[in-house]
Amino acid sequence: MALPPSAPDGLQGAARVLTGLLEARTGQLLSENRAWRMETALRPVIRAHGLKDIDDVAAELLRGRNPGLERDVVNALLNNESSFFRDLQIFDMIHKDILPRIREERADRTLRVWSAGCSTGQEAYSLAIRLQNEAARWQGWRIEILATDISTAAIEQAKSGVFSQMDVQRGLAVGDLIKWFAPHGEDWRASAELRAMIDFRHDNLFDPRAPIGQYDLILCRNVLLYFTPERRQAVLGLLARHSHAQTILLLGAGETVIGQGDDFAPHPEFRGSYGRKVALPDCAGGPMRRTA
Repeated sequence: MALPPSAPDGLQGAARVLTGLLEARTGQLLSENRAWRMETALRPVIRAHGLKDIDDVAAELLRGRNPGLERDVVNALLNNESSFFRDLQIFDMIHKDILPRIREERADRTLRVWSAGCSTGQEAYSLAIRLQNEAARWQGWRIEILATDISTAAIEQAKSGVFSQMDVQRGLAVGDLIKWFAPHGEDWRASAELRAMIDFRHDNLFDPRAPIGQYDLILCRNVLLYFTPERRQAVLGLLARHSHAQTILLLGAGETVIGQGDDFAPHPEFRGSYGRKVALPDCAGGPMRRTA
């Protein structure tokens, strides 16, 4: 396995192999701080595959005969940090300002949202909850929420809709918990109604299969910060190809489109959001496809 030149310089041996694997498969750069904690993150993988330590993991990966190990290592090293209504002011702006604007502008009464880098799904479920709580306002609308992530483990959890007690206590109001979730053993499970609203897909932003057509609202929060500047521009180019003139893009608090190409610019009305800067050819494709 060739080691990408951007791997942290202070890492040696197995650690460099593993950070190289993550970058090669996902485009993500593992910060040196996270890299030094990788053995802790990989302990469940080491036990599950009957290995001794990360040196054993690296040696097995270099043999190239265990794709299941490679998948598990990548899943373990990805940062799947998420919470319900993360950065509440963003969801308040979506609820009070952005969605009403989309309702005014979309004559075809179709709302299309893409949560890119959705992790374990809390962001997409938070959007679904807000929309369901105002169902009367969306009467007669077709609502499509696509949520994608490169982590197979994160997408499987998102599809299940099962969250721990700690998960639901992070940002989810008690009223929404009671209304939209049911006890599931010691955990909580999102209602079938919420789960049916969201199309969760395993997908890679550098080899995308899931997004089709154009989206009115795109959330790609806390994703770009893990990429090199070149890869950030590539992702923004992808998002631009799946947007239209009125599309609103939301990034994480520490992310910006400034200096990252000519596809987006700060939105003149919605603070911290972005709109299309230049006209691009329409993206071909019809309504979002769903899979079982």
